Order: sequence, then C-alpha cells, then structure tokens
Amino acid sequence: MDSIYFSGLLIGIVTFLVIGLFHPIVVKSEYYWGTKCWWLFLLMGIAGTIASLLIENILVSAICGVFAFSSFWSIKEIFEQKERVKKGWFPANPNRKYED
Repeated sequence: MDSIYFSGLLIGIVTFLVIGLFHPIVVKSEYYWGTKCWWLFLLMGIAGTIASLLIENILVSAICGVFAFSSFWSIKEIFEQKERVKKGWFPANPNRKYED
C-alpha cells in the first residue's frame, strides 16, 4: 500500500452533512410554505443531476449526485412532514391555514 486515498471518505462525510442539512430545510420549508414548495426540491434535484452528469471530476460529480438525490428524497419528506405536523410531532405554523 503506497498511498491512502481519501475520496471515498470525503464523499461519505459530505453525504452525511448534506442529509443532515436537508432535515431542517424540510422542516422549515413545510412550516413556512407547506407542501407547495415541493417543486423547488424537484428543480434542485434536476440541477444536481445535470451537474453530476456534466462535471468530469469524480469527487465533485459524486457530491452533486448526493445533493440531487437528497433533493428528490426531500419531496417525499415534505409530504411526510405535513403528516408529522398533523400528528403533533412538530409545531404547526399559527400564521398559516392548514387543510384537513
């Protein structure tokens, strides 16, 4: 073993941070805008996918892919967050009307 490669470890750390960052983003997005902001996550996911396909550097391309699929996963999470609010697990925004 002549060298140690940190690319995989770095991708893992960035994946952990991106997933950790998206959780509060989903919670805050649902709190302020409800589920109608799902399309923003779709646009971010599409942009990340395109960037991942066009960037030659494997490390940056992988990070864009992680960002893209975290964005796509957030679409599902925003609707699940609505249900969590309904169950009382998270606070509801008192300044917003909720549909039943």
